[in-house]
Amino acid sequence: MRMPFFASFLAVGLAVILAGLGPTYANAADLSVRELARQLYQADASTPLDLSSRNLRDLDMSGLDFKHADLSRSDLFGADLTNADLSSTDLRAARLDRIVIIGARFDHANLSGASLLRPSAFSSLAAPSKEGVSFVEADLSGAKIFGRFNRADMRRANLTGATLAPFGRTGFIEHIWRTELLGANLSQATLTGANLTHALLAFANLRGADLAGAVLKKADLSRADLTGANLTGADLSEADLDGAILTGVRGLNTVLGLTSARNVETVVR
Repeated sequence: MRMPFFASFLAVGLAVILAGLGPTYANAADLSVRELARQLYQADASTPLDLSSRNLRDLDMSGLDFKHADLSRSDLFGADLTNADLSSTDLRAARLDRIVIIGARFDHANLSGASLLRPSAFSSLAAPSKEGVSFVEADLSGAKIFGRFNRADMRRANLTGATLAPFGRTGFIEHIWRTELLGANLSQATLTGANLTHALLAFANLRGADLAGAVLKKADLSRADLTGANLTGADLSEADLDGAILTGVRGLNTVLGLTSARNVETVVR
């Protein structure tokens, strides 16, 4: 019996749609969680497991120790990395959008050029400090970062040229969506040329951080500690400096937009 025209049309249309979505939708991850866990268990940090350019989307990899694995250019969109240890892993140009990073560790990892947009960093709106993600001495240069990273440990991290601001292609709306680094530890971090427009940096530890040439337009630096930081050529246009500590800050006389910054009279020098 011939298929009715309408049913036939729907079947063909569905096939076209699935084909258009491509491998991202139609194909499952390259490895099952069980197989990945087995390979990682057998791996040795001295000879890291090669997981580069792999599809690892939506996998539950919580609690796994990646033992310095090579994950460069891999797609981890939507993966659950709760309490996972990704210390010293290679995540260059990896896609980490919408991942779950509650309590995850990325210390010494290479995330240069990676995309880390809108991760789930906490189990509740309370954002407990014990769930904070760690990026100690990680390389995040040139990375695209957007979301909630409150209380994150980013001591001595390299964020040179990183983008932490809303940008048009994401669809985020200025003044409503912004990267949150409330109470984050960015002491001695390198943020030269980084774009921190609208970023929430209230109560952040930026002691000794290098912010030369950084864009901090409309950023919230309320009560942030910038003791000994380098602000040479940084742009603080319309930034909120309420109670910010600027003791020993270098390059303050070269800062752009300081006259338009808010609550300048309350800063501690």
